[in-house]
Amino acid sequence: FPQGPKGHSPWTGVSQFLQTSQKIIQFASGKEPQSGDTIIYVAGAFDLFHVGHVDFLEKVHQLAEKPYIIAGLHFDQEVNRYKGKNYPIMNIHERTLSVLACRYVSEVVIGAPYAVTADLLDHFRVTLVCHGMTEVVPDKDGSDPYEEPKQRGIFQLVDSGSNLTTDLIVQRIIKNRLEFEARNQKKEAKELAVLEAMRRLEKH
Repeated sequence: FPQGPKGHSPWTGVSQFLQTSQKIIQFASGKEPQSGDTIIYVAGAFDLFHVGHVDFLEKVHQLAEKPYIIAGLHFDQEVNRYKGKNYPIMNIHERTLSVLACRYVSEVVIGAPYAVTADLLDHFRVTLVCHGMTEVVPDKDGSDPYEEPKQRGIFQLVDSGSNLTTDLIVQRIIKNRLEFEARNQKKEAKELAVLEAMRRLEKH
């Protein structure tokens, strides 16, 4: 949001997030997959990590007795390609820490490829790939990013039961912001009218 003609407010500044490896370690579970674990891979932007994401990950977690969930996070540039507008709102580092903080996630792939490749599936020994009920945008070449797991028969759609999306949250923020600005303009007009009346009284 614009900060007004007077430049930066001393109260509402935009802080620059600084990522360190230590910060990631603090958030990471540090758990390695154990024998008998079902390794489940999910991928996405996970932007403005919200209850819709948590509900989805919880449902995925319930698919196996011993789930080990790996979340693939796409780079900012990739998210912007398929989401457009000003997305992502949070950068890759902020999104990484948000997802790592979720109890259902065991590991995060930072800057995961958009297409779920054979190399990725083999490297992490993935037994199941899940996606929510949101639209799957084709890859740059028009191909299905889930083609490989579908061919292997390990792809599954999971309904989180939540209709909350990042888009919806952003719309709510903008609506609240506009209402707040309209309310403040009215308040400011009243205050100016009072000041003007006081000045007139002082003159008399």
